[in-house]
Amino acid sequence: MPEKLSFEPPRGMRDFYPADMAWRNRVFDAFRAAGEAAGFQPYDACVVENYDLLARKSGEEVGDQIYHFFDKSERHIALRPEMTPTLARMVAQRQKELSFPLKWTTIAQCFRYERMTKGRKREHYQWNVDIIGEESVMAEVEVVGAAVDALRRMGLSQSDFKVHVSSRRFLGSLLEKSGIPPERHAQVFLALDKRGKMPDEEIGAMLRDGGLSPAEVDAAFAVMDVKSYEGCAELEELFALARTAGFADALVFDISVIRGLSYYTGIVFECFDSKGEFRAIFGGGRYDNLLGAIGGEQATAVGLGFGDVVVTELLKSRLGEDAAVEKKGYAVGFMFDGQRDAAIAFAAALRRRGQCVNLSLSAQKPKKFFSRASQGGAAFAAFIGPDDVEAGEVRVKDLATGEETKEALAR
Repeated sequence: MPEKLSFEPPRGMRDFYPADMAWRNRVFDAFRAAGEAAGFQPYDACVVENYDLLARKSGEEVGDQIYHFFDKSERHIALRPEMTPTLARMVAQRQKELSFPLKWTTIAQCFRYERMTKGRKREHYQWNVDIIGEESVMAEVEVVGAAVDALRRMGLSQSDFKVHVSSRRFLGSLLEKSGIPPERHAQVFLALDKRGKMPDEEIGAMLRDGGLSPAEVDAAFAVMDVKSYEGCAELEELFALARTAGFADALVFDISVIRGLSYYTGIVFECFDSKGEFRAIFGGGRYDNLLGAIGGEQATAVGLGFGDVVVTELLKSRLGEDAAVEKKGYAVGFMFDGQRDAAIAFAAALRRRGQCVNLSLSAQKPKKFFSRASQGGAAFAAFIGPDDVEAGEVRVKDLATGEETKEALAR
């Protein structure tokens, strides 16, 4: 006898039932609207990518973290774990033809084979917003501003989140001024990334194991405690421009924001919920070396990745589990088969007016119809019986208030 088939999706993957799709649509709609409002052009690409491209961007150890395989022609390919390498490949392919700076955006399904924790799946959708070919801080302003706008469009208020901002260049200069040579900086970056997640005693031991002297360890902790970005021209400009753009209240300086150890080159940022209950909502920064690293011409770039998993959990926590369902349109039903044509004609007339209509597929009793209508996504309900057809009009009920009005049936 065959083994019983599991109805669960593969581990780490997701199914989206209608209630889940309501949340996904709320998030995606905000992504698209914020990107469009800021002038970002949409793009897309195939979900599989050349393994060599991913390895060049992230190192050969990337193979432990992704789904990769050889196809029937022995080509080494992978399900994309992120979109940035693909973006770089696409730009490099037509670099001579494109007009810079580019402002591009996409919502990409990504796959990572890694240990699952709260807010992390093996499959997720990620909104990417990138500007390529702009050296000024205006690129960071536009990218971060779009992400803040998306969060507000989803229904979050300023008290719900903060974007933590730092600068890799600023941090590097502070370490050098403190007497810590560049070859030790990566070890300090690792320690900063762990601060708050482990005791300072363990971080100190990690720094000493990494080759720092006692004096250098003390200097590193002093840098980790820096609370001001004074003297960092790019951060001063970013905060000033954010004030002009109206989202400076969403930003906070945080020296501990590191992001990728060798990937990011300038300003970096991560967004967290204000209560600290969830993983990072989004993150990104300036990455000026990727195009050159994969074989294209060198070009400056700023971008972010904004996943759907954490922000959906945050929205449910702050707005309520049912907040994604927006009541709109009509539910239309009929009592007997004799009123079916009238219901079809009424629904068609409403749809021609631009209304959404959930039309019953068979005759129902009034109690069952109104029960289903109230539980669904409709704002109004119209139930057509014999008397309504004879009178040529039907009562339309506002499902939120219970108030009724009359509308003419099609003749």
